[in-house]
Amino acid sequence: MAEVIVNNYKEATAILTNRDFAQSLYDESPEIMQDVILTSEGNTHINRRKIEYHLFRKDISRNYEHVDFFKILKPIINEAYTNGSSDLVELSYLVTMNVTADISGIDVPKDFIKTRKLLKLVKIFSEGATLVHSLKDKTIIRNQVLDALEVFDREFYSSSLKRREKILEKFECGEIEEESIPKDILTILLRNKKKLYLSNDIIRREVAFYLQAGSHSTANASTHAFHELYEWIKSHPEDEDIIHNDKFFLQKCVFETLRLHPASPVAWRKAIKPSKILTKKNINEGDHIIIDLWKSNRDISVYGMDATKYNPYREVQKKLPPWGLTFGVGAHACLARVLDGGEVPKANTDMNKHNFGLITCFMKALLDKGAQTTQKNIPQLDDKTERQNWGKYPIIFNKVK
Repeated sequence: MAEVIVNNYKEATAILTNRDFAQSLYDESPEIMQDVILTSEGNTHINRRKIEYHLFRKDISRNYEHVDFFKILKPIINEAYTNGSSDLVELSYLVTMNVTADISGIDVPKDFIKTRKLLKLVKIFSEGATLVHSLKDKTIIRNQVLDALEVFDREFYSSSLKRREKILEKFECGEIEEESIPKDILTILLRNKKKLYLSNDIIRREVAFYLQAGSHSTANASTHAFHELYEWIKSHPEDEDIIHNDKFFLQKCVFETLRLHPASPVAWRKAIKPSKILTKKNINEGDHIIIDLWKSNRDISVYGMDATKYNPYREVQKKLPPWGLTFGVGAHACLARVLDGGEVPKANTDMNKHNFGLITCFMKALLDKGAQTTQKNIPQLDDKTERQNWGKYPIIFNKVK
């Protein structure tokens, strides 16, 4: 069994789109990741993906972005603005956790203390899912995940499950119409439980996976996006106006951030059978493939000679994603890509009908509130993981001129 490293865009794409290679990055995290959609393969993965895809269609994502997201964002960001300061890492997690709770099917309590408790559990789930890159004691983390799952079940999941089961019973009896059924992962899995051969444990893990995966990746991407924006404005003050007033350009800024800061710096695959897919090396069954997304997203043959640098004016070849491989490609590509990052606009795109993505909308809200860094408290990277995430990112709010 050999270890093969892939660090260019073309070969990375070839591996990620080939079903002869199975997901293996999360093998150390069965407590939270076993048999969820991201780690399942073959027909099991395909059938579940077809069912769950309907929650992330472009029209549904657009409606969520234009209506539901602002119901979540407005009170949270207004409170931070009233306080005059916040930690952007914590603020991003709070915003995105509420979004992923909506999508995964967890009823978030109005009690702010309980909401914070759910956020704490979600962060533990994220630590468990990203265990391979953790610098902490992994046995301790695994035990924390198991304990957190019990609390999650008792205080959040069971009540959400029972409410949806009652709704589905009413639907089966003809007491309510289809429109009254919640549109979320938990509900759609319950409706397809027999068809997809799902156990109760798999459904719970799938819900917990969506709850943490979306909040973890989107919260980190949001903090990176703000940092890159703020640093760009400091060095390019002439662009401050366009960043504040042109939402299409702001989205390009977000695309560039996503390219430079993939949620995971690597993707791992295990060869199911021998392959000659690479140009310089044959792959044998059982070989471990490390796909360096960080370097692949900085491939100068794809993104230009300045590919390692942040450049929101970057022009990308047609049909190539401006966000690189950050959302993945192939069978395991992120279902929520349009919801999170939006779509690439065309020359005649109507901004009122466009998917800008939740990260761009979040950045617009922060900029509109005059969010900025403070010299008193310097942002700090997270020293508990190999991933280049921010651990603390203090911001203050000033009125925009």
